[in-house]
Order: sequence, then structure tokens, then C-alpha cells
Amino acid sequence: MDRGFVRLSHSADRSVLWFTAAAVLLILTRHRAALRGVASLTVASGIANLVGKRLFGGDRPILKDIPVGRRLARHPESGSFPSGHSASAAAFATGVALEFPSIGAVSAPVAGAVAYSRLHTGAHWLSDVLGGIAIGGGVALLGKLLLPLPPRRKPREGGTALVLPASADGEGVFLLVNPGSGAAVVARQDPLPVLRDRLPAARIHLLTENDDVATILSDALEGEDPPRVIGVCGGDGTVSAVAQVARTEALPLLVVPGGTFNHFARTAGIESVDDAIAALEAGEGLLVDVGELRLGADGPETVLNAASIGIYPDFVAEREKHQGTFGKWIAGILAAIRVLRRSEPVEVVVDGRTIRAWSIFVGINRNHAVIPAPLQRRRLDDGLLDIRILHARSRLHAVASLSFGRRTSALVRRLLPVTSAVESFTAPELDVAVSPRDGEAPSFAHDGEVELSVRDRGMPRGGYLSTLRIVEDGLSIYAPHG
Repeated sequence: MDRGFVRLSHSADRSVLWFTAAAVLLILTRHRAALRGVASLTVASGIANLVGKRLFGGDRPILKDIPVGRRLARHPESGSFPSGHSASAAAFATGVALEFPSIGAVSAPVAGAVAYSRLHTGAHWLSDVLGGIAIGGGVALLGKLLLPLPPRRKPREGGTALVLPASADGEGVFLLVNPGSGAAVVARQDPLPVLRDRLPAARIHLLTENDDVATILSDALEGEDPPRVIGVCGGDGTVSAVAQVARTEALPLLVVPGGTFNHFARTAGIESVDDAIAALEAGEGLLVDVGELRLGADGPETVLNAASIGIYPDFVAEREKHQGTFGKWIAGILAAIRVLRRSEPVEVVVDGRTIRAWSIFVGINRNHAVIPAPLQRRRLDDGLLDIRILHARSRLHAVASLSFGRRTSALVRRLLPVTSAVESFTAPELDVAVSPRDGEAPSFAHDGEVELSVRDRGMPRGGYLSTLRIVEDGLSIYAPHG
């Protein structure tokens, strides 16, 4: 055992053990774990050896007190606190575990053994080892918060593969770009230079605040050289507006993620601008389900992710009032506080049944089974609407559930004595008659966009009837098949 710990301690000299482990992870295609582990190790080692030892240092255990069989070949002479070996071991193991917990479960015992070997061999005091572990683990955790790696691509589920017109340089493509989308994303890369460089033959139109998407596309389609492909770079609201025209004209849609969340694009496996362009170059596409919303006497509107009535549109409308001044996240907190103080349930008739509810959310295809506010589809073609009705006895819980997501909702359920229930069912079509609230019909939202006043749409103050139905294989989009 003595020889084993001596050899293990020496193997971690200059982090040789951990760099070897990173090389193995690269061979096994666990690139994210290797990158996170090595980056965390490098920073932690620098802090422990170049900063910590110079600030604190201290004498190491006396060599004569260490049994001969436990001694290292060369007893370290640098400052004792903190243990650089322990910091590197903890940083690497924690970094790997943050990306792949199963691999972290293997590396953690090895890291613990390395840290203990520094005690067993008499190289450090217990306080040195604990200090090193704290530095290494803290650096890895802080790195995860400050520098998160891009999300792992989730496998696309559903959608019928089809061949669409290919274009290597953007010829035949009319592309609308919304520069205002995705403004809340920190360090967001501007997609416009990439689009102009990769698709030089495409006609690109930059949307302004007063532009009408339908009018711009109509003018382009009625021109001398009508496009064969309609493209859009923006958030979900912009994409759904362009999708309506693409469906009407029976043209394929090129979706370039350019918003804050890009729910629809991510569900379709389009994680980046490069993914969208690669699908266009290869002519790879999918047939996907969409929703068709009819509000009162208005014509149909295409819904790609979800439509809702109730507290969520109130929250989004309030957030948009402050977003320009405070930014999206602070505006969201202010909106939640204001909505918490004044929102009331809505009265609706759902398929002939009168109910009072805090929100009605209708997702296109099935969504996550837990949350009351479905926003991102889990499939692209199951032919069903996913309907969630939130019956909450607490206004606080209703706002937390719909404003902040699943984790906050679970926390509020534990802290508050009141309960709520989410009625959930699926159907191919849903009729909802909306009654007035405070003399005016409540607002509605779909795909992250809110209609602030139903009167602007020519609807009566006394309420309106809305119908949402699923349209199977209703839209063709460019998306990678793999």
C-alpha cells in the first residue's frame, strides 16, 4: 500500500496523470469532458502554486516523522499550503463530472486517492489537502457558471425526411433577418456576416420595427425573379410569421437560429447558422406538424411552438414594457412582481366546458411532461396538441410556474402550503371561447409574441372564440437529416 500511494502521488506530478486521462477521453470522443477537466486543472494549478503558496506557504511535515516506506523519492521543498496536487485532482474530476457525471463517478475516487496520497507520503498537512480540494472544486464550478460550453446536440425526434431544392451559394433564396432578435443573449455572434459570406447570391432583407413581414414577402414573390426558398433569421415569433407565408405559397422554409431561445429551430436539430446553411447546401429537409390558429373572424395564423391565454401573456406584455430600459432578465423580475400583484384567472369555455384558470397553454406536439407552460416541442410529428390548464389556488405559485420554469415551480410547491393542479390532455383540435376580464377580453400569445390589445384586431370587447388545430406535415423546412 505504501508503494502504491507513492507511485500514485508521483504519477500526478506536473498533472501527467490527468493529461493522460484527458487524452483517453479524447480518444473516446468525450471532448467536452476533456476540455472542461484540463481547463479547470490549469487554472486551479496556477492559483494554488503561483498565488496560494506565495501568500501562505508554510513548513511541510518533518521528514524524520514519516516512515521510510512512505517517503517520496524527493521530498518537496516549496510552500506547504495549499496542495497543488489536490487542487489539480479536484479541478479535473469536478470539471469532468460537470460535463459527464458517469465519467466523473470514475475519476472522483482516483482524485480522492491522489489527494490522500499527499497525506500518506507526508508531503502535506490535512489543511493543505483540504485547501487544495476547495480551490480545485471551486474553480471548476465557477468555470461552469462563467464559461458554459455550447449545449450538446439533442437527437431530433420525428419529422419526415424529404429532398428540397439545394443551393450552395444562396441562389433563389429570399432571406429576412431580424436584427433585434436575440438581443438578450450575452456575447451573441452576429449571424449576418456569416450569411453574407456563405450565401452571397441570396437576397437578404433586414427587418425594421415598422416592417410588415407578409407585405415584404408578397412583393418579393410578385417580382420578376420570385424566390424558390423563403428564409428567416430571428426568434420564434419572426419565424412563425414567415412560416405562415411559406405555407400559403407552398415554399420550403430556411430557418436560421437568431433569437434568444430558438425553440423551434433547436427541436428541428438546427443549433447554429452553420447547421442551417449545411442543410440548404445539401437539400436536406423535413416535413413537420404546425398549429393553425383562428382568432375570431381572422384568417389562420401559423403556430410553431405554443399558444396561450392568461397570466403568461400578461407577464410577457409587462416584461416588454421595461425590457428596453433594464434588459430582458431584470425586466422579467419586475414583470413577475407586477403581475403577481394584479393578475386574476381568466374565464373560458374549453370544448363546451366553462372553467376559471390562471393559464391555458397549448403546445404543438407533445412537450415536457412536468411544466405547466410548454414552450419547446419534444417531437415534430405526433399529430396532437398538448393542452395544459393551470388551476392554481395561489397567485404566487401561478406566476412562479409560468415565469421562471420547472425548478422554481418545484421550489415554490415545497415552500407554500397551497396546492395547484395542472390539467393535461391531448387532442387534434381545441375550441376556446374567451370571456372579458375587467371589461376587455384578455390578451393571447403564440410563439413568444403577445397581442397587447384585441381591439386592434377588430375584435369585440365582449370576448372572442379561438380555434387551434394541428396540421400534420403542414410545413417543409431545411434541417439536417443526421
